[in-house]
Amino acid sequence: MVDAPTAAPTPLQPIDLTDDARVAEVLDIAVRSGEVLLASGTSAIDTTNQVLFVAASYGLARCDVDVTYNAIRISAHRGPTMPPATSMRVVHYRSLDFTRLAAVDRLTRRLRTEALGPDEALGAITAITHAPHPYNRWTATFAWAAMAASASVLLGGNWLVAIISFLTTMVIDRVNRRLNRIGLPFFFQQVTGGLIAAAPAGVLYTFRDQLGIDVKPSLVIAAGVIVLLSGLSLVGSVQDAITGAPVTAVARFFEVLMMTGGIIAGVAISLRIAAAVGSTLPVTVPPGISPALTQIPVQVVAGAFTSLFFAVACYAEKRALTAAGLGGAAGILVYYLVLSAHIGPVIGSAVAATVVGFVGGLMARRALTPPQVVAVAGITPLLPGLALYRGLYALLNDQLLDGLGALLSALGIGVALAAGVTLGEWTARTLRRPRMLRKTDALRRPILRHRRTDPERVVRKGRS
Repeated sequence: MVDAPTAAPTPLQPIDLTDDARVAEVLDIAVRSGEVLLASGTSAIDTTNQVLFVAASYGLARCDVDVTYNAIRISAHRGPTMPPATSMRVVHYRSLDFTRLAAVDRLTRRLRTEALGPDEALGAITAITHAPHPYNRWTATFAWAAMAASASVLLGGNWLVAIISFLTTMVIDRVNRRLNRIGLPFFFQQVTGGLIAAAPAGVLYTFRDQLGIDVKPSLVIAAGVIVLLSGLSLVGSVQDAITGAPVTAVARFFEVLMMTGGIIAGVAISLRIAAAVGSTLPVTVPPGISPALTQIPVQVVAGAFTSLFFAVACYAEKRALTAAGLGGAAGILVYYLVLSAHIGPVIGSAVAATVVGFVGGLMARRALTPPQVVAVAGITPLLPGLALYRGLYALLNDQLLDGLGALLSALGIGVALAAGVTLGEWTARTLRRPRMLRKTDALRRPILRHRRTDPERVVRKGRS
């Protein structure tokens, strides 16, 4: 959530705790708001805090919340003479819709400032979860393709590589949308994406002399891999592991490994098919090389556009696009500055991600959008697509040590990115924590107090 709320007395809109229907309605509001966060990759701890805050806003201050990989359970204690009320919601989908995430954040702020009644809040959360995407499907497809083109330039590709990456990713997105519509599991969609990402690169490289072109297939494939990796909840899985939610962390991390394995399998199948029909590729894939100082401005601009287009593809609001682009530019700039000091890519990725998380937390206050939008978009240009492809290609060509080393490096970079974002966001929340926000912490320390306007109703107010 954006950590710049306006303080308000608590509970904001207390309900009659003896009214079972009203209590069930409030619990439904709480778990449905948490559902949007969990589906968007938010960590289990942040989701738990969201659910607790919404429940406490209506007087249910003593709640136990259990958030796992795909389920939210809440039990509200209503006193010694009444049984606890319990609700549960299973998250059946994963959706990178940042507009929906921001809408829930705004609804939370309205609970703080406007004291919405349960009926109005329930209508608002229903409208949010059933609202269509703010952009049409083709806009998102164009954004994914433009993101791949920007990523290929970031990796050192020329205009031809950018065009090929653009067209390849457009095909990947449209094919996978069709496969998703018929219910194909997401793992096989990743396999299909990896297969399509590698096919054009091999064909064009094989016929480069006849076509009179100079193309680097590794950059085309790596750009497609970055696009496929960007939709995975790596940040959320590492945040869960760091912040004390090991069950959800293991489940999410295993999902990330499986989906990454699908990409690797798809690329491997494509390369094997290409080799079987006589298509040739370079014997080795060169590692990424740090650009010269004169090229860093181009890399920074490419990183900014990579993050911006990722935000568009995930249906971010217009106010968040500038923040996402600045986050990507800051991450790339810091990354190359750290590499210029002869520090390895893992530590460089961690430092850059920390800056992205910190800057994202501060800019999110100004843009009034969740920090997760800026953070996830900001680290997208740093995803280890080239290292992942390099390791896979080395393994396929019997270069076992080089292949394992590159794959472990890719894994280390991914974990470093997620951990850095977590540290950066924590620093932003702690260093510049608004004074008004501290007052809302009173929700966690409730005491009983009789409300003056209704002596029959018991409400809770926090101690300062």
